[in-house]
Amino acid sequence: MSAPPDVTALLADWSRGDPGALDRLLPVVHAELRRIAARQLRTERVGHTLQPTALVNEVYLRLVDQRQVDWRDRAHFFGVTAQVMRRILVDHARRHTAGKRGGGLRCVSIDDAQDVAAPNDVSILALDHALERLEKMDADLARIVELRAFGGLTVEEAAHVLHVSPSTAKRDWRTAKAWIKRELGPGDRS
Repeated sequence: MSAPPDVTALLADWSRGDPGALDRLLPVVHAELRRIAARQLRTERVGHTLQPTALVNEVYLRLVDQRQVDWRDRAHFFGVTAQVMRRILVDHARRHTAGKRGGGLRCVSIDDAQDVAAPNDVSILALDHALERLEKMDADLARIVELRAFGGLTVEEAAHVLHVSPSTAKRDWRTAKAWIKRELGPGDRS
């Protein structure tokens, strides 16, 4: 049995314009992307139209157009997919709530990633608005939330993407969670 292809090498091939690199990359990262998508969608309302496979397909469609990205490594790739998933989920929530005027908002936990105790759930739109406010104050803090909550990256992987030490990433993660919890006080949780 041969070893699985190296994600970083496939990303480098894709960055250099190898037309088949993306086709070779997707089977390697598909299971991880689907796991992240499933985690993001598990709190959706019953009968929700966006399923994990559909979310991964949407990510693929948006990534396939990325011709000039200099993919550094696996963590960078999943960091970019975190941004893409966030946009897709927020756009989907906005479309849904536009017709329902706030009904059926999706709730997510900013701690849903990895092994951190989950706080109260917040709507994806409220989280997105809070992240936009946080980004104006401190882009790195907003980015670590995005990487963890939307991309499923560990603190160590997020540290790598952000080019900081794991201890800095852990401190930033704690700070960002506290800020968001304060911002999303009881009135913003629905």
